[in-house]
Amino acid sequence: MQRKQQTGLPIRYADRGEGPVLVLLHGFVGSADYWERVVPMLEGHFRCIVPDLLGHGESEAPTGPYTIEQLADGVLKLLDGLDIEQAVLLGHSMGGYTALSFAERYLERLRAFGLVHSMPLPDDEAGKEKRTAVAERVLREGTKPFVEQSAPNWFAPNAAARMPAELDRVLQIGYDTKPEGAAGAALAMRERPDRGHVIRESQLPILLIAGSEDGIAPPEKAFAAENAHTSKFVIEGSGHMSLFEAPQELARHIASFAESL
Repeated sequence: MQRKQQTGLPIRYADRGEGPVLVLLHGFVGSADYWERVVPMLEGHFRCIVPDLLGHGESEAPTGPYTIEQLADGVLKLLDGLDIEQAVLLGHSMGGYTALSFAERYLERLRAFGLVHSMPLPDDEAGKEKRTAVAERVLREGTKPFVEQSAPNWFAPNAAARMPAELDRVLQIGYDTKPEGAAGAALAMRERPDRGHVIRESQLPILLIAGSEDGIAPPEKAFAAENAHTSKFVIEGSGHMSLFEAPQELARHIASFAESL
């Protein structure tokens, strides 16, 4: 997905289509390219802004640790730089944590928001230890060994073997993540707080999408907080990567939600 950078903006991004603005945020060791199979099905009706978050893709990757708030502030600066007053903000995995931080502090800039294979819950102590271990590993070994070991597990059980092209694309995107960026973002996720209240207290429409076979953010965690304005969908047979496993169904849910606004 072709990306560009405007002078003074901290992140690179894709800007595709015309219409109401959708901002789509990728997950850990991903990039705007995570959305490359979904955006073509949305850009006929929406303007899709798809950034490389701090430390990822072609955006800057300073030495960390980062905070989730930093990632969200980068999105705010991007919207300001593009003169976008309001948008629908959706985040995959780590991008969902970023979307919640944004909604907690800049709600007036949103028409709606949502999480795709993400959750409002914080890491438990074991999870925090794993984040620390990931950060140390990628700085020691580079990003490639971590991605090669982890990426197959992001798909539904046995799905990666059935989808070699999709897995290879996820691997290639992950390889391009700089070690400093991966480490900084892992430590940001480690320190994120519980943001269930952002969903429970919001008066804006909220979209929550989970995969029935997601071992990272299963439906019970993805739907841990909701309210009367929440739309929930489970993509049957999908793991953590419906952007590659079921892009048409994911795009359909997003389009239906955004059009309902």
